[in-house]
Amino acid sequence: MLGLNAWPILRFIQKWQNWICAVGLVFLLIMGCRLYPHPSLRNSLPVSRMVYDQNGKLLRLTLAKDDRYRLWVPLNQISPNFIAAVQFHEDQWFYYHFGVNPYGILRGAWMTYVRHGNRQGGSTITMQLARLLYQLSTKTPLGKIKQIYYATQLELFYSKSDILEAYLNLAPYGGNIEGIETASLIYFNKKASTLNLPEALLLAVIPQEPNLRIRCHQNKDCFVTNKHLLQTRMRLYQDWVKYNPKLLNQQTFINLPLPVRPPSQLPFEAPHFVRQVLASYPSPVILKTTLDLTFQHILENQIKSYINWHKKEGVTNAAALLIDAHDMGIKAMVGSADYFNSQIHGQINGTQISRSPGSSLKPFVYGLGFDQGILHPQSILYDMPMTFAGYSPENFDLHFQGPITATNALNTSRNIPAVWIAYKIKNPDFYQFLAKANIKNLRNRQHYGLSLVLGGGEITLQEEATLYALLNHQGKLRPLRFLISDPVVDGKPLLSNAARFMVLDILSKNSRPDERTSAISSPFPIAWKTGTSSGFRDALTAGLFSHYVLIVWVGNFDNTANSNATGIKTAAPLFFNIIDALKPNLKNIDITPWHPPKLLKKVKICLTSGNLPNRWCPQTGYTWFIPGVSPIQISTLHRPVLIDDTTGKVACPPLEGKKTHIEIFEFWPSEIRQLFKIAGLSYRDPPGNYHCQKSWIGNNPPRILSPHAHETYFLRTTTTKKNTSIPLSANSSADAHTLYWFANKIYLGKTDTSTTLFWHPAVAGQYQIKVIDDQAQSHQIPINIEITH
Repeated sequence: MLGLNAWPILRFIQKWQNWICAVGLVFLLIMGCRLYPHPSLRNSLPVSRMVYDQNGKLLRLTLAKDDRYRLWVPLNQISPNFIAAVQFHEDQWFYYHFGVNPYGILRGAWMTYVRHGNRQGGSTITMQLARLLYQLSTKTPLGKIKQIYYATQLELFYSKSDILEAYLNLAPYGGNIEGIETASLIYFNKKASTLNLPEALLLAVIPQEPNLRIRCHQNKDCFVTNKHLLQTRMRLYQDWVKYNPKLLNQQTFINLPLPVRPPSQLPFEAPHFVRQVLASYPSPVILKTTLDLTFQHILENQIKSYINWHKKEGVTNAAALLIDAHDMGIKAMVGSADYFNSQIHGQINGTQISRSPGSSLKPFVYGLGFDQGILHPQSILYDMPMTFAGYSPENFDLHFQGPITATNALNTSRNIPAVWIAYKIKNPDFYQFLAKANIKNLRNRQHYGLSLVLGGGEITLQEEATLYALLNHQGKLRPLRFLISDPVVDGKPLLSNAARFMVLDILSKNSRPDERTSAISSPFPIAWKTGTSSGFRDALTAGLFSHYVLIVWVGNFDNTANSNATGIKTAAPLFFNIIDALKPNLKNIDITPWHPPKLLKKVKICLTSGNLPNRWCPQTGYTWFIPGVSPIQISTLHRPVLIDDTTGKVACPPLEGKKTHIEIFEFWPSEIRQLFKIAGLSYRDPPGNYHCQKSWIGNNPPRILSPHAHETYFLRTTTTKKNTSIPLSANSSADAHTLYWFANKIYLGKTDTSTTLFWHPAVAGQYQIKVIDDQAQSHQIPINIEITH
């Protein structure tokens, strides 16, 4: 049985059961609506995107897809002062009504339609959100009814916090600015969570008077000039302080002028970089990049200054890219000299378009040569006229330097040695190397031939930056990083650690073009290389300083030629201007030279020949050497010759009774001796006496220079003999004078050591080409001949 105390409860339920059922049904309806799946208010409208540099400085705030500045921020990341001010100003009963405040509606209708005063809508925050979400016109009674309907619907499906958060993120704040986070960022350059009371009060009253007027003074300080808006702000403070006396101590700050930033002064930094980032990462709203805005401004200012200074020389445009080779983060990117200059096509990103690199890729050919044991840094290369499978390259200055070390050949950018190395390297050759490096716009191998090493192909500055960065990271290729969140990968090896250091060490010995100025002193090592495209359309300088990679391009986007645009004269000065300007801002930079890997050794060599010194080498030095890989042999360039004091010629046996002495001579190949004569260089030919037995003098056998072994030569029978001939040339030892040529043991003719013999084969097939000098020494190679009609 029920106790006596239970009877009053039962009587109450029986009396009010209908009302209790009604309330229960309403409660169940609300719970059902809340639990029923419905879209988040956060996704109701598109939002803007924010791009920051690595230090949190705003680079760009983009427009949303509907051309509004709109950001979304959670309610708990909005200043409590601002939330309280909005509720106090617009809807003090927000948490107590169900979307509509009857008193506000009746008051608004009375003032608008009965008293004919200023139009008042009596809208709650929920009703205002409904108008914003559904684009309602609420100036008519029918529009107001729709607004009430949608407001009630919002209250059914969403919590008060959801509604308030949505309203604060969609409310208008002047022009096309919507949402408190957007307004806070644009007007005060801060997050909504950090708004102080004067700022919060100003933003709280703007949605009701969004026609904001801002005036800037000569000192660039800007202030709101709407008198009515400022008066409303002050009234809000005075009314609010009655309910919250703690705010009285803010009176002084409220009275002070409040600086704001007009939307026209929003940052538009690093435009080429930001545009590429936005296109590459289409989803994130907030993009924190690797860019350093301080570095960016330095590069922009240096390029602008340089272009202005050199306009009279026809230099109108430039681009530059700076990356940190430690993590491959892009620190600065300048795509053109002026983004807004249509005359120079300024909106083109010069770091993304493919251009001829000129000679700036030669270091990687040398690196492959080091890895394949073809040469070492002090190897002697021959800068002389050569033909490679029908390709006869020339030097930029149309001159030849003869014997030259690999180090000097690279730093002085001699073409013939570079092509010779490119011809020698295999698996990978230079084309395969670039393909592995993900160079995108490569054509087929046959299109380039050996011209690829001289800039015959095209590459972007961004691709070239990844190549130079591998010189700082054990020869491993890694992708560029645009965002802080991008992973730092180890990369794939393209050069050995030893070879990449040897290249870096050579380039660090390259003298600055301004070496006579005081600007050359640098606290850190610099390794660099220039490049000039054929036709003077592109001038480049690429290199590293400490762990940074800098690529500079100077030219014109319309591909007009400029004879003043060369890598050394045009791009290199800008390259070093940028480095000098960056110096004061480089913190924690490593000022020690690049360290060689443990595998590398230093070997003593004869400096004149580049080989291990024999006992007669007059000058020795050291070179980096990869054990088991680098070429190594005893030098035979310097040899002793026994001279008869009486005749001045080689002393012939018998030597009894003769006065003799030993002299050391350099036994250069015949083509080098010919270059010495053309250049007017002094050279002592070893003396000869052909009646003597030569077995005791160590001669070098001839070496066939043209044609090349294992090559296939295509000849046409319809052209002249001159065009169908194959040039036969060889080098020889210093004491050889005549060369005899054979094809499959058939005698072709003879020449002196400096003359080329032209052979006109009549039948296609395989041939063994052989040369014999007058010292009975020989050399032979196989070739293929194909004849077309």
